[in-house]
Amino acid sequence: MTEAMETPGGEAYIAAIAGIVADVETVGRQIAAGQIAELRVLAAAGRLAEAQSAHADANVLLHDMALRSIAAEVAGAMRMTDRTVQRRIGEARVTIEGFPAAVAAWEAGRIVRGHVSAIVDAGVNLPAELWAEFEKVAIERCERDTPNRVRGELEILAHRMHPRSFAERHEEAAAGRCVRLVAGRDGMSDLIATLPTVIAEGIHDRLTQQARAIIDTRGERAATSDVIATDGRSTDQVRADVFSDLLLAGIPALDDTRDTAAGPLGAIRARVQVLIPAATLTGADDGPCDLSGRSPIDPVTARTLAGETGVWERLLHDPVTGVTVATDSYRVPSGMRRFLQARDQHCRFPGCRVAAIRCEVDHTHDHALGGKTELSNLAHLCQRHHSMKQFTAWKVRQLQGGVLEWTSPLGRTYREDAPTPAVAFTSATANPGDPAPF
Repeated sequence: MTEAMETPGGEAYIAAIAGIVADVETVGRQIAAGQIAELRVLAAAGRLAEAQSAHADANVLLHDMALRSIAAEVAGAMRMTDRTVQRRIGEARVTIEGFPAAVAAWEAGRIVRGHVSAIVDAGVNLPAELWAEFEKVAIERCERDTPNRVRGELEILAHRMHPRSFAERHEEAAAGRCVRLVAGRDGMSDLIATLPTVIAEGIHDRLTQQARAIIDTRGERAATSDVIATDGRSTDQVRADVFSDLLLAGIPALDDTRDTAAGPLGAIRARVQVLIPAATLTGADDGPCDLSGRSPIDPVTARTLAGETGVWERLLHDPVTGVTVATDSYRVPSGMRRFLQARDQHCRFPGCRVAAIRCEVDHTHDHALGGKTELSNLAHLCQRHHSMKQFTAWKVRQLQGGVLEWTSPLGRTYREDAPTPAVAFTSATANPGDPAPF
């Protein structure tokens, strides 16, 4: 390998990356064409099974036997089990026949398979007569962002379009909360808890904070002690160990932070970031609220969390884009930080959705190079992407409205719009000059 090839930024290196990206795009189109063709074939198999049992005296068992037989035949060619193929036939029919516009957008390259999955997963919970209306709005949203970013928003959209309120459906679902034990291999098992989302998110966040405190303390002790550190557990392992300690003993059995500045593990409490529309907060609306772009939570829980917070600030949104443009706070930098959390919601690198409360506020134009500490020069980046901005050839500049324009080492640009609230409310009688709702 030549020196130019080895050096990031060299002509040969850039040309090699450009070739790889072009090949990835070509292969991606080919894979998409194959995946769509497979879905259509499987859907056709399902329709054939239905036709086989379409006569008047056909019963449910006859239809199921016809589907099983065809699934077994297809399974032999696909080298899969007939149960798996039968399930995939059902999924293919829902996708091809229930959401044809999404498939067409995928075929045209406007969206990718992950978008289609997100649309189907969220839309299938609606009555079938609402699928087309939901699909139209969902596709437009998917064209502007990655599948993992839009999934939570599409779920909230579907919940709001549902004829039954989200609060009512959540109450029914919460009645099914449970803890299950699933035996695994090599003396291991999975302990699975089905809980309301905000509770599950809070549990995971507290375990993560405690695990990080232990790992950080481990580094501090190794730096100040002659004793060689023997604790090589990963974050996942520490999180699992703390989880076990808390359930079995009530407190962490081994609190390595007890004698350090990090503080006792027991003092660490869970954090969740929730976006609550004003109408839901006041009780005028019973729609879902957004748990930092991850998934919807019920309005009763959101109102309870809001009632326990010690700080409230009014946020004003642009009536057209829904982007937060002002806050009542005059304090700096805490007020600016809260404004940015409301605006950004998550890491602002394309495709990343690490919640803003777990990110760093970054100066888009470095402060050391003259960048000002002002809203138009600040954005949230997670540790991974903050480091990538600092130490690689990726560049970013901030445009009006909190829009970030990222430029890759190849010179490709990726526009990262500030997230819009899941729902924006405007008055039907509002005049263009009226203040924006909040």
